[in-house]
Parts: sequence; structure tokens; C-alpha cells
Amino acid sequence: MHGTSTPSSKRSTARIRTSSRRLRCSAVSPPPSGYRIPPAYQPGRTPSPLPTQIQTPKRRNQYRGEGKTDARDAYVIADQARMRRDLRPIRPGDEAALELRLLTGRRADLVEDRTRVVNRLRGTLLSMFPALERALDVTNTGPLKLLTGYQTAAAIRRAGAARLTRWLANRKVRNASSLAETAVEAAERQHTAVPGEKTIAKLVHTLAEEVMALNEQISEMDKLIEGRFREHELADIVLSVPGIGAVLGAEFVAAVGGSLDDFGSPDALAAFAGVAPAPRDSGKVSGNLHRPLTYHRRLQRVFYTSALVSVRCDPNSRKFYDRKRAEGKKHVQAVLALARRRVNVMWALIRDRRCYEITPPVTTIA
Repeated sequence: MHGTSTPSSKRSTARIRTSSRRLRCSAVSPPPSGYRIPPAYQPGRTPSPLPTQIQTPKRRNQYRGEGKTDARDAYVIADQARMRRDLRPIRPGDEAALELRLLTGRRADLVEDRTRVVNRLRGTLLSMFPALERALDVTNTGPLKLLTGYQTAAAIRRAGAARLTRWLANRKVRNASSLAETAVEAAERQHTAVPGEKTIAKLVHTLAEEVMALNEQISEMDKLIEGRFREHELADIVLSVPGIGAVLGAEFVAAVGGSLDDFGSPDALAAFAGVAPAPRDSGKVSGNLHRPLTYHRRLQRVFYTSALVSVRCDPNSRKFYDRKRAEGKKHVQAVLALARRRVNVMWALIRDRRCYEITPPVTTIA
């Protein structure tokens, strides 16, 4: 009869509900009795960093249950840290490497701020005086000082080349006459005043001063970086490599933590820097290489930029680059190949504690 139920059916329904509740609320199967997960921290040892991948829902969903609790997340992270063998230990590095990491990070922030302000300055000047925007390089000090005093075409025409030259020379601008003539020629090509010209001129003046202030801050930061970097034990070795100056050398030391103890081979350093291709083989497909996704961006910049510069100043680098170009590689491919080669050179120099020489020393067999 409808609306009635037997005691056995009630017990069955209760068991089903209890089982369903357990399946839904179960976070992760608890470890067996007596099992103990190895602690994340052990006295005398530095804990390993946990990659963000093991904290994502993708990792959590590999375990049974749909619940999301702090206890479950903690168990998943601990279990992943226990099973994975590719986690690198955290090494704070020496004091100099830590300071260089802070200084180079601050310099990178200042450079990004300057790029943003320069782009805004170009856009603002283009809306009012496009001829002058095309003629000037607003990243240099001379054009910036010019824009702090003269922003409109009418003002430049009224001043004239002679007066403008004297005004720039009094402010110690290099090639004042050439810059003044360029500005006057640009002003002669534009005789139209745009609406809101006074306001735009004030904005150009303010942005030009901001760029000059950022240039001064970056110069001061470069001096601090160079002074601290030259105190490091690897400074002479790193600076001996063609194409690497104080800033790039400081970024290298900061990226590797002050030593190459974490890199057992040049291949490990190249993989960390992102200049070594990663294989993507499957089945019968082999030799399929692609660009790595996880690497140290600043360290890659150090090797790539230094390789690009060394092509012009180092005969060994130029010879290697020309050989790669003769093999049919494009410019970027040849520079990347040179950057990978320079990883081997840098690793060997630091290992042997010797500086770079254009002609390597000849080893004699006793």
C-alpha cells in the first residue's frame, strides 16, 4: 500500500543514506594505522618549496571525494610532497646574493615605471605635436630637457634656433645646436593648434620631468648594484665573460643564489635558465623539441642579452654565430644556440675559478 513502509525498507534506506553521506563528505582516505607522513621540516634541513601545481583543484581531484576542506588540502599537499622527487630545496643563498636580488628587483620595477611613463609621454605629445614626436627620442636626456621648457610648435618657432641652442647649452645638453635645429624644423611643419593645447603642454612638461626623475633613480640604483656586485667572489669571473656587465652579472648571481651548488651540470643550469629545449616524444615520434614553459625569466634574459652583445665584441661568439647562420638557422635561433653554449662556458669558468680568455689555455699532458 502507498504511504506505508516496512522496518527492513527503513533500515535499507538509512544504510544507503549513510553510505552516500560518507562518499560525499569523505575528503581523502586516512593513512593506515601507525603510518606517519614524513614531516615537512626536519631540524638542520631546509624545507622544500611546494609548487603551486600541487595545490590546484587538478591535484585535489585526483583523490577520492568531492569535499573541499583545509584538512583535505593539507593532506593532499603533504602527500604530494612525500611522493614527488622533483622538488628543489629552498636555499636562501649568501647575504650578497640576497641583497642583489632585492636591488635588481627594485631596478626592474623602476625600468617598468619608466617605460610606462615614456609611452604615455609619446602618446600625449603625438596628440598635440606629431612632427616633434617623430623627430625626438624621448628616452634621451636632451629631448626630455627640451620638453620641460618648450612643448608647442608655436613656442619653438618664437624662440628660434639660436635662442633654443643657448637655452639647451646652459642646461648642459649635448649637441644642443643639432637638437635645436631638429625641433625648429619640426615646428615649421606644423602650424595648426589643437584644442586643449595648453593642458596637453602641461601634461607633457610633467611627464618629461617624471621620466628624468626615474632616469636619476635608475642611475643611482645601478651604482648601488655595481658596488655590491663587485664585492662578490664571482664578480671577476662573471665580468670577464664578454657581453656581461655589472647589472647582468648581478642578476646572474641573484638568480643562482650566489653559487652553482644547486646545479650539478651545465644542462641543469641551462634548463633552469630556459635556454635548453624540452623534448615532447611519444611512441614513434622522437626528436620533437619545444620551448620550455617553466624557467627563470631573468636568468634567460641574462644569457640571451649577453649572447646578443657578445656577437659584436667577442670573436669566438661571432664565429659560433656565423656557423649557426650558415647551417640555416634564423637570427633568434642562432642567438639562442649561442646563449646555450655560453651556459657551458659560464659553468666551467665558475667550476675552475678562472676568468674568460679569448684563447683558452692549452692543457699539457704530464
